[in-house]
Amino acid sequence: MASGSGKAAAILLLTLNLVLYFIVAVIASWAVNHALEKTHEAASVLEIPARIFPIFFPFGNMATGYFIIFSLIAGAVGFITSLTGITNVIQWNVPNLHAAASSSLTTWALTLLAMGLACKEINIGWTETHLRAMEIIMIVLSGTQLFCTGAIHAGVQDAVRRGL
Repeated sequence: MASGSGKAAAILLLTLNLVLYFIVAVIASWAVNHALEKTHEAASVLEIPARIFPIFFPFGNMATGYFIIFSLIAGAVGFITSLTGITNVIQWNVPNLHAAASSSLTTWALTLLAMGLACKEINIGWTETHLRAMEIIMIVLSGTQLFCTGAIHAGVQDAVRRGL
């Protein structure tokens, strides 16, 4: 892979991921805030095991709480990884590309975890439109993060071969 095309592809994918992870973080933050405001009213009428359940969301299904929490973590980590990855890829030398590759791989693992929970929530059914949008974005992000991680790893191999 020529260094110009790999660098351009990595920067394009990192920029796309930056925007998508920001959207995920905003929707997940809204969902956590909404749940904190509404949980007391909704959980007060439940039986004792459900009332003390630590991740209760008054909307969605039983997978919603886990999906929201892990999406918020993946969104925050992914946003920061994409932001630092852009600066690392712009410099295009071996130490910076190794840093971008390792953080990109970690972000992809977190994104896959959140995507798995999104698939479980889709399987259970009965979610709101905001959550459906975030489920779709997480599934798309798992693919774009995979391609981004591949582009950065190809750039590492190219930079090592060239001795940059």
